Amino acid sequence: MSHVLAAVAWPYANGPRHIGHVSGFGVPSDVFSRYMRMAGHDVLMVSGTDEHGTPIQVQADKEGVTPRELADRYNRVIVEDLHGLGLSYDLFTRTTTGNHYAVVQELFEGLHRNGYIVPKVTMGAISPSTGRTLPDRYIEGTCPICGYDSARGDQCDNCGNQLDPIDLINPRSKINGETPRFVETEHFFLDLPAFAQALGKWLDSREGWRPNVLRFSKNLLDDLQPRAITRDLEWGVPIPLEGWRDRTDKRIYVWFDAVIGYLSASIEWARRSGDPEAWRKWWSEEPVRAYYFMGKDNIVFHSVIWPALLLGYSGEGDRGGEPGRLGRLNLPTEVVSSEFLTMEGRKFSSSRQVVIYVRDFLERYDADALRYFIAVAGPESQDTDFTWAEFLRRNNDELVAGWGNLVNRSISMAAKNFGAIPPAGELTAEDQALLETSRKAFAGVGSLLEKHRQKQAIGEAMRVVGEANKYLSDQAPWKMKDDPERMGTVLHVALQAVSDCNTLLTPFLPHSAQKVHELLGGAGVHAPMPSIVQVEDLDGGPSYPILTGDYTAGARWESVPIEAGRALAPPKPVFRKLDPSIVDEELARLDPGE
Repeated sequence: MSHVLAAVAWPYANGPRHIGHVSGFGVPSDVFSRYMRMAGHDVLMVSGTDEHGTPIQVQADKEGVTPRELADRYNRVIVEDLHGLGLSYDLFTRTTTGNHYAVVQELFEGLHRNGYIVPKVTMGAISPSTGRTLPDRYIEGTCPICGYDSARGDQCDNCGNQLDPIDLINPRSKINGETPRFVETEHFFLDLPAFAQALGKWLDSREGWRPNVLRFSKNLLDDLQPRAITRDLEWGVPIPLEGWRDRTDKRIYVWFDAVIGYLSASIEWARRSGDPEAWRKWWSEEPVRAYYFMGKDNIVFHSVIWPALLLGYSGEGDRGGEPGRLGRLNLPTEVVSSEFLTMEGRKFSSSRQVVIYVRDFLERYDADALRYFIAVAGPESQDTDFTWAEFLRRNNDELVAGWGNLVNRSISMAAKNFGAIPPAGELTAEDQALLETSRKAFAGVGSLLEKHRQKQAIGEAMRVVGEANKYLSDQAPWKMKDDPERMGTVLHVALQAVSDCNTLLTPFLPHSAQKVHELLGGAGVHAPMPSIVQVEDLDGGPSYPILTGDYTAGARWESVPIEAGRALAPPKPVFRKLDPSIVDEELARLDPGE
């Protein structure tokens, strides 16, 4: 057994999240975490809502509410959506807690003490019409490096390079289109070049990463520039230095505080667990494996910037230094980045209604249907298009006609003819071949899941489902009424394969896995689910909802012999067959009026 940290990207709380978001950070991290727990590892899965920064402030101003009120609203929406998907967080919290503020400020002070945070006078962008600061990401223009005409002021999404707004060609405000005015302002910068050597050595030691992630990360080291940590903002974590602490016009910028959330959430979880030091098992001790899950637009923050913060706080950059009071902190084992999910050939866009939010999806369809689509056809290693026609096909032809059909017909025949799981008589070569196939699949599927090859893993599990369906069709137990012993043996073997396949599919399809477990006469928890709990802020702030759960119960990652004589009832369908009309209905929702 080892300690495994599943650090999941923090969804931004300026609106509800759509299915493209959860295909990158949500479902893949939960599939992995569920498997690792079933395999006997001690998993800590943490995240929360990212609630600081200008987009929250801008949206709040637009709606006539405070940033905190806006964050409160969408924090709850996101918590409920992730709960609906069955994402098994040990703690899903938020960045507006007293605990998070304290941990962010501790890392800031440690980096500053070790010489990795330095003050610098720079040119800041001001809106001529309002006089307010324009944050980098709210300025758009042409990238001076690659010529991309929609580069942001902090980063070009086309070439991946860090930028400064003043360097953009023809900069313009994304809020109102005006040309920003640049004025002198003092801020603190992270000295990223001081980590180039340490980051290079660390990245060279990484094995098994997705090639695109490692290649992209190494390319970023060629031109590291100091990066601003503070901004002219009213909404964010205060700067914990003398002369800055009480200023209301300067805050730590959101990119810095959000990545620290993985650590602060782990510390909050430990404090809530009754052992405030328990987080160290995942952050300070060895051996520990730490996996970070996100979409590809977040790679730079997790493969370069977050490791740099950890190195600097631990005193391991070019300037040396001493670890802060939290001690030396472990670097990521792997950055598990997914590509983008598009929808009907177009990028997700809330403003253009090319979107389906998680909440709306779950109101109309089963959570496991979406989880299955993401696992089998999601953007694991290349951009993938979600179409309603393909979703319908996957649901009806694979979940319903494949896996659901195997469950239904094998349990139905056993319930009708025996009322219970029948005993197995003498096994034929065909019987033994199917049992061997399902037993051996645990090693193969588990190995693929451990390497984050979830598409291959679920494909292998569904191949076993196909073998079991073929076995039933070939053996035709419904023709064996004159040979009840042989019929019982065939059905026993089929039900053993169903039990095995259900365990193999549990990380992907936890809701239906619990149903199948119960249809097989099983009792108790097979696939543990998260709970929403309203908690008090540990440091005196307002209460808020968290996602948490007890995941110690449930299935183990192994073939467990089924128990002859266990009572069976006629099964109810595990999955819903969808009417083809949903395709036209959903497409009409995307483009109303067309």
